Amino acid sequence: MPIDFDSQILGMSVLELVAALFGVVSVGLTVKQSVWGWPVGVVMVALYAVIFWRERLYADSGLQVVYFVLQIYGWYQWLHGGSAHDRLPVSRASGGLMLLLMLLGAVGSAGLGTALARWTNQDMPYLDSTIAAFSLVAQWMLARKLLQNWLLWIGVDLLAVGVYAAKGLYPTVVLYAIFLFLAAAGYVEWQRSLCGTAREESADTVPAVEKP
Repeated sequence: MPIDFDSQILGMSVLELVAALFGVVSVGLTVKQSVWGWPVGVVMVALYAVIFWRERLYADSGLQVVYFVLQIYGWYQWLHGGSAHDRLPVSRASGGLMLLLMLLGAVGSAGLGTALARWTNQDMPYLDSTIAAFSLVAQWMLARKLLQNWLLWIGVDLLAVGVYAAKGLYPTVVLYAIFLFLAAAGYVEWQRSLCGTAREESADTVPAVEKP
């Protein structure tokens, strides 16, 4: 019997539920620094592109194309973005880079929010634009394995929970609450990994003491 993707489960279509599950699995794998999180993410954004297109949310559907490209970019970077074209290690973004990224996120939020407020009837255009703009920034940071990407995701997920709760999208609220928990777990896990790498590099630079 074929699956009815339009049937409802907990207020979500089957297709939307499948996409959400792929999203949770993708983030969970990413927390563990598994490169398989990226191909799972490719499937997730492809499904959401279909979902948003069917709902005539063409801007959101188009945004999934950007996410698709970032998924492929992150997949490649994690495999070959290291100094020797090997696996990319966790690193910390500099203060200057963080300032630039936050500025880009703010400009993107303001520009997109102004456009939506002026030419559409979208609710909460600036809050929605902030979620979109800073999600793209966080996704790029994730692709580069920058530790602070998880802090940015925590902020985005907190804002998203509030916005979607106000709109009564409770299944989506639950999904973003799960993402919020995974983002916090990701920061702890990657911080541990970064500290472990630093200790290994420090041990390698300590000269051996010759016995008399």
